[in-house]
Amino acid sequence: MFSAADHLHMSQALRLAEKGLYGTSPNPRVGCVIVRDGRVLGSGWHARAGEPHAEINALQAAGAEVHGATAYVTLEPCSHHGRTPPCAEALIRAGVARVVAAMTDPNPEVAGSGCAALRRAGLAVQTGLMQAEAAALNAGFVSRHVRGRPWVRVKVAASLDGVTALANGRSQWITSEAARRDGHRQRARACVILTGIGTVLADDPRFDVRHVETSRQPLRAVVDARLDMPAGAKMLRGGGEWIFTATADEARLAPLRAAGARPVVLPDGRGKVDLAAMMRTLADYEVNEVLVEAGSGLNGGLIQAGLVDEVVIYLAPCLIGNAAHGMARLPELTDLAGRRALQIRDLRQVGPDIRIVARMDEP
Repeated sequence: MFSAADHLHMSQALRLAEKGLYGTSPNPRVGCVIVRDGRVLGSGWHARAGEPHAEINALQAAGAEVHGATAYVTLEPCSHHGRTPPCAEALIRAGVARVVAAMTDPNPEVAGSGCAALRRAGLAVQTGLMQAEAAALNAGFVSRHVRGRPWVRVKVAASLDGVTALANGRSQWITSEAARRDGHRQRARACVILTGIGTVLADDPRFDVRHVETSRQPLRAVVDARLDMPAGAKMLRGGGEWIFTATADEARLAPLRAAGARPVVLPDGRGKVDLAAMMRTLADYEVNEVLVEAGSGLNGGLIQAGLVDEVVIYLAPCLIGNAAHGMARLPELTDLAGRRALQIRDLRQVGPDIRIVARMDEP
């Protein structure tokens, strides 16, 4: 169905899409390559929301030579008017003869409409080339539209014996500077960094992105069931941060609102925050990816609720001992059949540390 040349050019489009890794939210990361007679006429990618899409950038780069060409694009061209005009119309007007899309749009409201518009105009349209790679690049965008919640990635730094902090709560620094810099790349691709109130009270973190070339800072969110959040916390200085709580105490909510925070009351009926409702709320705000940087309590709660998709673990070559904090607080098992399985997707050395990227198995 697809030739070796098709695979080559779609691979090029996927590499272009990766250039938008840090900036396109809430839009997907998309790349496009326009080819005729084996020659690349133009290429482009989507850099950030509100700016031209990948297809438009590729057409502009190609100039007026695209009549009869093939456009390789990592996501079905849009056919609706949003922040920018529809790309399907632009491809039709330019005289493109064939479009190869890695995947259709996961948004059920528009899925297939772009391909249908192209076919009505007489273009040859094929989909499914390197679909898995394209979907992985936009796991959050797909998750938000298909499952109604963001893609959730938990980041942990630990010793070889699985300890993330001393018994007194101190954790700076277990891993190396190289691992911490790599962790900033994980932050940069996220829409929201989520933490728990325990981490805020212990470390007063900023949770901003450094060491990465990006114009966008992720928003921050805190799970704080009892509203213990200090109004002067560093992570509130940017404004617009979410505080998810189970307490509707206006006397406590008012100073946080005055500090620029957005408290959201989502009780679960047991004095805690309804974590599933929290994720649905974030999806409603067009959040594609959440990076969790928290303690074992919130990590464990999210895992138990089935809300974690991926874990990124940085392991330092040291031992700390068991009178300290672990990665995730989970119920004690009496049978190994109840253990939670993961699939290791990537394993590499970062400085002196080891980074493991693993996906949670479907329950």
